[in-house]
Amino acid sequence: MASATESGSWGFLRRDGRMLKHVRNGSLACQVIAIATVLAMMSTETEHGYIPLVVACTAQLAVLATQLLLRLLTSKIYDRERQLLEATRESREQIEELFAMTDMLQAAETYADASAVLMATAQRLLPGYGASLYIFNNSRDRLDLAKAWNIPEGFPVLETLSPANCWALKRGKPHINAPTSATLCCAHHGTDMAAVEIPMMASGQLHGLLVIVGDNGEGVFDRIMGIRRLGRALADSMSLALSNIGLREKLRTQSLRDPLTGLYNRRYMEDALERFVSLGTRSGASTAVMMLDLDNFKALNDEHGHAKGDAVLRDVAVALVANLRPTDVSCRYGGEELMAILPDCGIEDVMLRAEIVRERIEALSEIHQCRISASFGVAAVPETSTTSNDILPLADAALYAAKKAGKNCVRAAERRAGREAGSPRLAVTTKR
Repeated sequence: MASATESGSWGFLRRDGRMLKHVRNGSLACQVIAIATVLAMMSTETEHGYIPLVVACTAQLAVLATQLLLRLLTSKIYDRERQLLEATRESREQIEELFAMTDMLQAAETYADASAVLMATAQRLLPGYGASLYIFNNSRDRLDLAKAWNIPEGFPVLETLSPANCWALKRGKPHINAPTSATLCCAHHGTDMAAVEIPMMASGQLHGLLVIVGDNGEGVFDRIMGIRRLGRALADSMSLALSNIGLREKLRTQSLRDPLTGLYNRRYMEDALERFVSLGTRSGASTAVMMLDLDNFKALNDEHGHAKGDAVLRDVAVALVANLRPTDVSCRYGGEELMAILPDCGIEDVMLRAEIVRERIEALSEIHQCRISASFGVAAVPETSTTSNDILPLADAALYAAKKAGKNCVRAAERRAGREAGSPRLAVTTKR
């Protein structure tokens, strides 16, 4: 479309040029005729003296003035067409940059990738302007800083923003903060420098905020207004990318985590267990498994309802994660049965950790006003097991042994040196 516009502009210029050329040739012909008339008048004196000569000279001056006016008009038309062509060329280059940005964003897999693409494009399209990109966190109660570049000295870049303090996010429209021009400013804008804030919206949902900062020189408000349209085009392209990345992240999380407890699901646990056991075997470190099952959970559901049962499961999951290391992996094995993988942890350590978790779960009884307890079974490679395939059956067998022993206790599979053929022997640790 830009090429067609440029072609049309050149065509208009050529048509005007031909017209002005004919006019100019006509004016020159008139000038020649006028000069010939003057010469004829000068060679023959009439009864009126030289009055016709004066008339002829006046006509000559009129022709010259017309010629100068036409030349000035021609120059203005050429200047106007040149400006239109430059604006068309600049718009075409901007559109090409935006298309290239959109193409690059399709390959972005993370927010960091998308932020890098936005920064590279913004530096080419808006040289001399700084910018910062904010993205909503998972809970959508604040925006976190993802990227900032070319920020002028004196402009504060906040690490987090609250949606309640931003007029752009409240209105869902671009907003200009220019204190020197007496504009309504956001609560988080704590400087005299001007900036335009552009919300990023896609599929009816806000995903982030783009803040473009200008210098504080004369006419800054007009300059900020001038770049608002281009900034909005950048934000629109970026918002689609943020929406796609967020959707992929959500799908990935749903494929790995249990929606009720937030723990990893069984599929992820099996892959993680095999990986940790392989790493531990190469390094000589132990890998332990802690398996727990809530006692009398069916009776709790029947007596208090499934809503209460779901709340108990969520709190048990929180208690489990809170009393493990950040490197440990917690998952929902199935139903009311949870499990944790503890890399670089021996059988004695996992037994002590299981006892702590058991006490924390039992303490939930006072919060929920009902009896809550759990039975535990633990096993470890290489103390009680040899591979990732037999550690789960041994931990499960220890768990059911704890159930048979009266529940609300921790049991561990016996060490390999003391095992007999057939079912694993179990060692009792503690109870209450």
